[in-house]
Amino acid sequence: MTVTSSENVNDKPNTEQSVLGFDFGTTRMGVAFGQRMLGTARPLAPLKAKEGIPNWDEIAKLVEEWQPDAFVVGLPLDMDGAENEMCQRARKFAKRLHGRFNRPYHMMDERLSSFEAKGQVIARGGNRNFKENSVDGLAAQMIVETWFTETS
Repeated sequence: MTVTSSENVNDKPNTEQSVLGFDFGTTRMGVAFGQRMLGTARPLAPLKAKEGIPNWDEIAKLVEEWQPDAFVVGLPLDMDGAENEMCQRARKFAKRLHGRFNRPYHMMDERLSSFEAKGQVIARGGNRNFKENSVDGLAAQMIVETWFTETS
């Protein structure tokens, strides 16, 4: 997995205790809130997006409610680790989060997070209609929890 950051995390220990995580998408974005002390995250309701642009007022409400120390945004790398257009869009979204809310952001390799989230739902006997039953929040939860593991 790959972690990149808006700050040089090697200069100081990671002291961020809570994060909002995002599984970036062009029509819907998964969201999760995580706490480092527990090393866990919980999925929140997904956000609708139009061409990758979310309703910033909804994100402002989430930031106000959850008061995260930072943001973690999934980086949808190709299977060979190469970046693609969606990576550029996810980075742009993360930079806008930073600019609007003055909190650091971290990019987390999210290869296969949505695939794994769908697998978990299927294994539990859940509904396979993923257009109606979003797994985006579960994918965001996996992104955050992986980030906690990789940065602790």
